[in-house]
Amino acid sequence: MFVRSLRRLRPALLLLIAWALHSHAASPLTLDQALRLAQERSRLVTAQEASASASRHMAVAAGQRPDPTLKAGINNLPINGPDRFSLTNDFMTMRSVGVMQEFTRDGKLKARASRFEREAEVAEANRALAVTNLRRDTAIAWLDRYYQERMRDVLIAQRDEARLPIEAAESAYRGGKGSQADVFAARAAVELIEDRLARNGRQIATAMTQLGRWIGTSGADELASSPPSVQTVSLRPEDLESQLTHHPEIVVLFRREALAQADAEVARANKTTDVSVELMYSQRGPAYSNMVSVNVAIPLQWDQANRQDRELAAKLAMVEQMRAEREETTRMHVADALAMLQEWRSDLERLERYDRSLIPLATERTRASIAAYRGGAGALAAVLEARRGEIDTRLERLGLAMETARVWAQLNYLVPQDHTAARNTMTNEGQSK
Repeated sequence: MFVRSLRRLRPALLLLIAWALHSHAASPLTLDQALRLAQERSRLVTAQEASASASRHMAVAAGQRPDPTLKAGINNLPINGPDRFSLTNDFMTMRSVGVMQEFTRDGKLKARASRFEREAEVAEANRALAVTNLRRDTAIAWLDRYYQERMRDVLIAQRDEARLPIEAAESAYRGGKGSQADVFAARAAVELIEDRLARNGRQIATAMTQLGRWIGTSGADELASSPPSVQTVSLRPEDLESQLTHHPEIVVLFRREALAQADAEVARANKTTDVSVELMYSQRGPAYSNMVSVNVAIPLQWDQANRQDRELAAKLAMVEQMRAEREETTRMHVADALAMLQEWRSDLERLERYDRSLIPLATERTRASIAAYRGGAGALAAVLEARRGEIDTRLERLGLAMETARVWAQLNYLVPQDHTAARNTMTNEGQSK
């Protein structure tokens, strides 16, 4: 009985499983999902993590004293006379074994270890920069594809509507109320839309390829039905410079400046010499006493002004170079961000104008021309011109929305999310005025 019941339920179970798989496969790709996939797939992020790990390991190694050196040899071996090549007959011949150790100062070891720690911080800052650029480029690719597909929807709807006048023009021509030129004009209008659809198809394919560059095969999945709101960004013009101190590129320059300073500290520490101590045991022939030797080696920095001092001066000059580059780059980013904020505000105002007046006017013009044509008071050319104007207006609006979204993505992903400041909205700005 159980088997028979299972057989009766099997078709329903198969349908349920198929529906679940279809629902999972048909899940639309949101912008947040695309950002997560891009970060998981990125090899550049992995490379920077590996670089930071390597520098951390080097920091531990650099903080250790040098390994001792084992030395062995034969001293004062005769090469002629009756005692040639004898190891025991001549009293000066010795077989020696010893060990030498360099005692590096603690300050120098700490400076070397600190230098690699700063290098690891540079790699970590480069990782944050890679993530920020990745999120920005992925968002732009997702938004480009979304708006290109919306343009396709507009063109398809307008093409379907543009086919209707063809029948009307042909009927009027057969009834002697219209000209053959109207028929050709109506057909040409549809073909022009088809041409724009073909061009739009190529642009969608390009956008899909670009999105696939960041997230792989998921770049071909269906996108979510609505984009994120572009009415809010994470930067304020009055506090722009302080906010941009968290810009990943500025942070990288900060870390490079710290690395240059660490190099200078290593050069400063190298002005103090280290001491090497050697202990050697020498064995002679059985008729002679064995010997022990102790040697101390100290490098003589006899031309410190032209060597160690010059090296330190060069490292300090690198610190000043890094500081100057960071300050100049900060000014550049502040100016660029301010220009993008101004463009974003202007684009939002223009979008509002399109929604408030330009698109409704273009739509009413098309409706009026169609009504006049159907009532015999207007020409088909006026209908086609009005429809062409409406298509252009709607596509211009979508093009502007795409550009606005691109600027929004550049602003929204300019600074890592954990350093965003208070939100800047057009509504709040209007209230402050």
